[in-house]
Amino acid sequence: MSFSALGLSEPLVRIAAERNYLEPTPIQAAAIPAILRGGDVRASAQTGSGKTAAFVLPALQLIHEARGRRNRGFALILAPTRELTAQIAQSCRTYGRHLPQPLKTNVVFGGVSINPQMMALRGGADVIVATPGRLLDLVERNALSLSSVSILILDEADRLLALGFAAELARIVALLPAHRQCLLFSATFPQAVRALAHNLLRDPTLIELPATETEIPAILQRVIEVDRAGRTPLLRRLIVENAWSRVLVFVATKYSTEHLAEKLRKTGIGAAALHGELSQGARTKALADFKAGKVRVLVATDVAARGLDIVALPVVVNYDLPRSAVDYVHRIGRTGRAGGNGVALSFVSAETHAHFLLIEKRHRLDLRREQIPGFEPSEILAPAVPASGGIKGRRKSKKDKLREAAARVERKERD
Repeated sequence: MSFSALGLSEPLVRIAAERNYLEPTPIQAAAIPAILRGGDVRASAQTGSGKTAAFVLPALQLIHEARGRRNRGFALILAPTRELTAQIAQSCRTYGRHLPQPLKTNVVFGGVSINPQMMALRGGADVIVATPGRLLDLVERNALSLSSVSILILDEADRLLALGFAAELARIVALLPAHRQCLLFSATFPQAVRALAHNLLRDPTLIELPATETEIPAILQRVIEVDRAGRTPLLRRLIVENAWSRVLVFVATKYSTEHLAEKLRKTGIGAAALHGELSQGARTKALADFKAGKVRVLVATDVAARGLDIVALPVVVNYDLPRSAVDYVHRIGRTGRAGGNGVALSFVSAETHAHFLLIEKRHRLDLRREQIPGFEPSEILAPAVPASGGIKGRRKSKKDKLREAAARVERKERD
């Protein structure tokens, strides 16, 4: 199947060819015709499957075709992170390069001055890519009206529908016109957010494309048992011995990003931190330096887990396990993209052993545990139990409980 067979116009087919998109991916083949017909869509497919092009290409065509109409509107694309909004906006500009009348794409997110964004919105826009919080700030300052939105697109929709963004999203939806096209895209749609998604959609086309054996990214998933205290020296050894050119390391807190990056730098390994409390300039520089190979390791919170496309990233490390089992898929999906190979390592200690069992159960995995000579764990791991029972370990003594309580207090004060 070709892109032209999906109903895309010649300028968009041409840019697909220039981007070396030889044929549509399954998500593109399913979603593009449905979107061009004007209906609502809820689509889920694996990370790295071409979801951005699946909604940007047809949205650009619909907005371009409506330009001559009196009641033409604009496309509003919402994403959960600043980095992802910038990436989507760049895709909009790239894919629309050959349209006979250029479309104006604006990107708005927090962490930077709002005044230039207000100025840029004068005269309107054809596509606005935004994080929810900054979008509402602009609306409250009368820099933008949402009454003309003709297409609403939620990328990483499961996260936008979850508790952290639910209130902001509800406020945005209340400002939208009743008649609009709504497109929801994500790698995962947990049952908990499907009801919320249903409330946004009218008779949607449902596209669910679990990876087939030939489409599963070539990601080698490894699980290494190691004590918490041994993770940093083990990480350094693995980086050096395997000569990894770039490594994306996920940790749980902003403090941990800075702390681990500094420890790696002291051992001669170039590292940068990426977390939500950094200024936007610092976040952009850290990501750009990592993509350009100026730093070898990027230590990040889950701000880097969603949607970011880092070309030819060889290794992802779960230094800390994700709090949500769903985020495991998003994290490891940063490697093994676009047909490449990748490695995803997860460090598991006695404290996190039970949680990793839950991650495996959620994703129907059964991964072999490894131990690296010199880093064998000294703490006792809780044994696995049949799936019908709960996850149990040895009964903890009062001393164990007191030690754990003290450790939690210490970590809370440190973080």
